[in-house]
Parts: sequence; C-alpha cells; structure tokens
Amino acid sequence: MIGLTHYLVLSAVLFSIAVAGIFINRKNVILLLMCIELLLLAVNFNFVAFSRFLDDPAGQVFVFFILTVAAAESAIGLAILVVLFRTRRSINVQELDVLRG
Repeated sequence: MIGLTHYLVLSAVLFSIAVAGIFINRKNVILLLMCIELLLLAVNFNFVAFSRFLDDPAGQVFVFFILTVAAAESAIGLAILVVLFRTRRSINVQELDVLRG
C-alpha cells in the first residue's frame, strides 16, 4: 500500500533534484526552465497527496491553477529564449548578463 509518506518522499526527491539542477547548471537557460518546472511539479505532488489523504478537493483545484501558471510561464520563457537566440545567436546564461535594447 502506498501511503502519504511515499508521496512526500517522492516530492522531496524531485524538489532536491530541481534545486541541485538550478545550482549546478548555470549555463543552459532551457535546463534552468526545466528545473523550475520540476520544482512546481514537486509542489503539485504535495498538494495532490494531501488532498487525497485528507479527502479535500481544494488541493487538486489549486494544482489546476498552478499548472495553468506553469504552462504560461513556459510559453513566455521559450518565447523570450527564441528572441534572445535570434539577436545574440546563443542562449548561454553567462553571455546574457547584459540585457541592453
């Protein structure tokens, strides 16, 4: 039987991997965006797990709104990356330290 502890451990592992990915990789913007999405996924696991074990659907509704914001963030982030790549021919984070018009 899978209990609440299993879900919380999975969420903690996902969150730790995402935080490590953000701190270890500082060069690729796409990977940084993926790590941010993984952070949100870990939080969503917590909401769904507590919602399921407390028999309260409010957590699952909140997850729906988080997924909506995450999708919008991904779309806007990728659009910004496309514009930066077209102007600078690189998406290296260290080359993007000066954002002048």
